Amino acid sequence: MKTYFLHPNSIRKLFDTIAPTYDFLNHLLSLRRDLYWRKMAARELKGFGGWILDIATGTGDVAIEIIRQNGYQKKVFGLDFSEPMIKRARQKILRKGLFQLIALSRGDAIELPFRENTFSASIIAFGLRSIPNKERALFEMIRVIKNGGKVIVLEFTFPRDELIGRMYPFYFKNLLPWLGGLISGDRGAYAYLPESVTQFPHAEDYEEMLKRSGLKEIRSRRLTFGIASIISGTKRHP
Repeated sequence: MKTYFLHPNSIRKLFDTIAPTYDFLNHLLSLRRDLYWRKMAARELKGFGGWILDIATGTGDVAIEIIRQNGYQKKVFGLDFSEPMIKRARQKILRKGLFQLIALSRGDAIELPFRENTFSASIIAFGLRSIPNKERALFEMIRVIKNGGKVIVLEFTFPRDELIGRMYPFYFKNLLPWLGGLISGDRGAYAYLPESVTQFPHAEDYEEMLKRSGLKEIRSRRLTFGIASIISGTKRHP
């Protein structure tokens, strides 16, 4: 079994490898709850028009959901460091006829190729845990949005419910890597997922990180017994 470490090249290789089965496994391993989680995260953008930045866009599901909810009121720029992921996102967006509303590019979250105050908001779904320098990524997400703009983080967390809290770790650390590896052909990639979540297991860990980054009005919302959480904050004048 391959072992992945939190090094940018290793993480890129991981996502390059699982890109062909990424969507299928997301839906299967979450029992399709990932669709609901992304829907709820996109709703956090209500009231924000103009361009939205979607970091770690993957195969483009969050970007597509943002457009689905808001029609022509928003445009999305999706960025990801995995070329196979971007390729699949591009194919999906072309099939849906959304190429005029969603732009895509390969890029690094810790060195965004945009000027300050470019976007109305920035969002990252299930991507922050995979970035070694999370604080730098948050700094960049804040830098490129306008004052009053919003930063949204959707991430896996561990449930606090007593019953679910006993059952979920077994599934997450044993069944998920086995099934993910069986289908994708790379168990190491799916063994990495529990390891990465363990570093920041609760929404409060992300709340504290957003506070340290200077965001205000920090809020979090637990989804599906706390298996996933949405954490957000607002950029204000210093």
